[in-house]
Amino acid sequence: MILKKVELYIEKNKLLFPEKGKILVGVSGGRDSVALLDILIKLGYRCTVAHCNFHLRGEESDRDEKFVQQLSFNLNIPYYSVDFDTVNYAKQKNISIEMAARELRYSWFTSLAEKINAQAIAIAHHADDNVETLLMHLVRGTGLKGLTGISPKNGLIVRPLLCCTRNEINEYIKNNNLSFIEDSTNQSVDFQRNKIRLQVIPLLEEINPSVKKVLSESIERFSEINTFYENAIEKIKKQLLTVDNDQLKINIDLLCKQASPKTILFEILHPYGFNESIVQDIEKHLHDESGKIFYSPTHYLIKDRKYLIISNKIKKNETTFFITENDSEISFPIQLSITRKKKEQNFVISKDNRIIQIDASLIQYPLTLRRWTNGDTFFPFGMNRQKKLSDFFIDQKLNLKQKAETWLLLSQNQIVWVVGLRLDNRFKITESTQEVLEIKML
Repeated sequence: MILKKVELYIEKNKLLFPEKGKILVGVSGGRDSVALLDILIKLGYRCTVAHCNFHLRGEESDRDEKFVQQLSFNLNIPYYSVDFDTVNYAKQKNISIEMAARELRYSWFTSLAEKINAQAIAIAHHADDNVETLLMHLVRGTGLKGLTGISPKNGLIVRPLLCCTRNEINEYIKNNNLSFIEDSTNQSVDFQRNKIRLQVIPLLEEINPSVKKVLSESIERFSEINTFYENAIEKIKKQLLTVDNDQLKINIDLLCKQASPKTILFEILHPYGFNESIVQDIEKHLHDESGKIFYSPTHYLIKDRKYLIISNKIKKNETTFFITENDSEISFPIQLSITRKKKEQNFVISKDNRIIQIDASLIQYPLTLRRWTNGDTFFPFGMNRQKKLSDFFIDQKLNLKQKAETWLLLSQNQIVWVVGLRLDNRFKITESTQEVLEIKML
């Protein structure tokens, strides 16, 4: 019996708890969501209905809204609805209508659930939807995670009907004389999911009549394998990764010793916006010289000598330039020469503000050049206390133009040099210094 099946599935996956209060149920008026609402009520859960009117089907959209409102009234349960200009939203975001509806739906569901203090948001995805999702992922190209289909639980979102097939839901609707609304677009092959359901799956069933059952079982196996895989990846990450001053560093030598460096690199970098083609490019340059930079929409990665260093992408109103260990001279944004040499016994420190001589052992590459910002602080040479850069500029009697044109040289987000003005005391040469890094303005 479907009621018992859903009850056991909810318990097994810890989706809902009767004692934890109300559940927000997404109800479109179609057979799946109507069945979900009826099942949850019969299992003893306190339900609240949420309906979205996307205004995509003219009078049909308004008809659906009235139906769900009346259904909620008949069941004597709370009802909420919202209207969306889905087409306009899709144009503004430059996304498909399907994606726009999805974003609008889940955003509103989440805010409403928080408002009414619901323990969860129940959605009517079922086993056939899961099979369709798997096939869609395969057609588009996917990794192991994509083979696991739809998750039973994702944050507040829960899917109690994933254990039920479309036929089982149809049977439940029939046996319980439940009314529902038929969406005319369900038969349109203009939508990708419909095309898979109406055209692709029937072809596969000609090869294997039990294809949906087989694929559902495969999804379960893939989910178990993925859990094992993710645990293994986390263990490897702990070996490879270190966090240093808001930068994530990947040990290149340890990465290359792994059985599949590219796969591990993708799993590390993908959450930071690096796609597969960029990861492949990074892997090709693992043994190249330091200094190459790769960008994602949100982060950048620098190939250093021993590490791949990931940092947040600089803001649009900032400009940052990098100096690598192999650079002996740069010409932009300012001209600098960089020399590394041993500290001789007769070494004399230059008093020219256009030259800095610093302890090379205190520097970590890549060095960065950027403009100053409010809040920047450093330890001016000769001082053991911190000073705001804005106060230092006042002391130096710099005008607005001079301040705007000032560059900072940094190592690991620490100011090394207010270029042309003052060295930071933390990087000065001492008696224990063995190697000197000299940077000169040209």
